[in-house]
Amino acid sequence: MELYHAIVLGIVQGATEFLPISSSGHLVLLQALFGMKEPEIFFDIAVHLGTLLAVCVFYCKDLKEIIVALFSKTTWRAGKGDILARFSKTPPLRLLWLIVVGTIPTVLFGLAFRPIAEMLFSSIRLVGLMLLITGILLWMTRRVRAKGRKVGELTVWDGLCVGIIQGLAILPGISRSGATIAIGLFRKIDRETAARYSFLLSIPAILGAVVLELAGMQGPISPHLGPILSGACIAGIVGYVALKVLIHFVKRGNLYIFAPYCWLLGLIAIMCSL
Repeated sequence: MELYHAIVLGIVQGATEFLPISSSGHLVLLQALFGMKEPEIFFDIAVHLGTLLAVCVFYCKDLKEIIVALFSKTTWRAGKGDILARFSKTPPLRLLWLIVVGTIPTVLFGLAFRPIAEMLFSSIRLVGLMLLITGILLWMTRRVRAKGRKVGELTVWDGLCVGIIQGLAILPGISRSGATIAIGLFRKIDRETAARYSFLLSIPAILGAVVLELAGMQGPISPHLGPILSGACIAGIVGYVALKVLIHFVKRGNLYIFAPYCWLLGLIAIMCSL
């Protein structure tokens, strides 16, 4: 793998993993339009770990609060009913519980549709159609009211709905971040809370994808460690910046501004497939 190849893919992965424009869709289109080879599995794992680190750094305060609350002696010393009450009423523990709830349908959908999704990666037309759908979801968020429910008011059904949408985002062209934040907003969740839950929920999803790729990796580790590490670092840095940019727009109710880009790219993909 050449260094410039790793840099380009690292930038694309970092930017599109969090911006609501579909990282998988861009990867398919890049490979098809510019004749780029599919990145080797070890590189794919490395850039995913880079973007995972970006999320963890960005939401380190939330993760620290969850860990402290989870391992607090007062959480586990009480009786069973009190423990359940603490998970329900303590915001960090409630957030953890909702992440677990949302991860369940994501895992089920991921395992069930992964073979199909891998086959669909060769269909540029499908990617184009899914990008159009992503754009529609983003555009619909412009009518969502500014105020909404906070973490303490979220329900199991909220977690399941967002988790199901995250599972469906395995289809190339469907933006994971865009779809999950949009469904959160449609569920009348506060803008910042919807984004925070979406990206915290992405942590086990990215970890799961890495584990599956590691399980399917065969042969020795790639000898191109220099370009691979460079691509991973760039993906992490660009991902952090992209995450910050997206949160800025979500807080102001401007998630829909990414819709025209998705529509344009979707139309280009469909036209190229004809």
